[in-house]
Amino acid sequence: MSAAPDTVLPEQTAAELVRSVLARAVSLSLTTDGQEYDLIGMHAVGRKGRITLRPPADSPLAAQIATAPRGSLAALLEFTDIAPTALRDRVRARVTISGWLTPAGPQEDDALRLDLARVTLRTPAGTREAGLDEFALAEPDPLAVEEAAMLTHLADAHGDMVADLVVLAGSRLPHGVVRAMPLAVDRHGITLRCEYREGHCDLRLLFPVTARDAAEAGEQVRRLLTTPRCAHQGHPSARS
Repeated sequence: MSAAPDTVLPEQTAAELVRSVLARAVSLSLTTDGQEYDLIGMHAVGRKGRITLRPPADSPLAAQIATAPRGSLAALLEFTDIAPTALRDRVRARVTISGWLTPAGPQEDDALRLDLARVTLRTPAGTREAGLDEFALAEPDPLAVEEAAMLTHLADAHGDMVADLVVLAGSRLPHGVVRAMPLAVDRHGITLRCEYREGHCDLRLLFPVTARDAAEAGEQVRRLLTTPRCAHQGHPSARS
């Protein structure tokens, strides 16, 4: 089940989604020529999407950079975006970024800079490329960093509210839901995963007004529950 073809839903662009994944990610997988690394808490994303890695000084990565031709090393960074709540199929997105690692500069100690070549976003809806200029200009969603705390609180302390949100879908949602859990939230709306005995579908409910922070998002969820049902915009995605 999906929205009508002529319905345009407000959503994050591919570049914004990638920036949001990077903003909340605490780890990544790095692949270079013949080496693989799992880096936890060793990356940062700065202005214009500038990605910096700070591996330990004794890491083999430093030696690879030192001996690489022209001082740059081809690298592939992979980020996995996992839903913070305990639901089926928790992987929401995978981000792959390729480029070349080089020393960041004399004033940044042993930091490494990634010069981007390609940015790819894979979600259950398909694969999209994020243009490098678009990626540089994009900003993460304002709820990206706080999203995990918001969703887990909603799941743990407000199960009744989640159930009431599901009711808003009315006849647009297939019958037989055995459980519903918060899947994602961004400035435009909240997405719930509705699980069946076999498979699931995702229900996206748009906020009446775009949220600028977590407090406003909480207020918009409450407004969803107090707005007449006919005014709601809810869109279940295809069941799988």
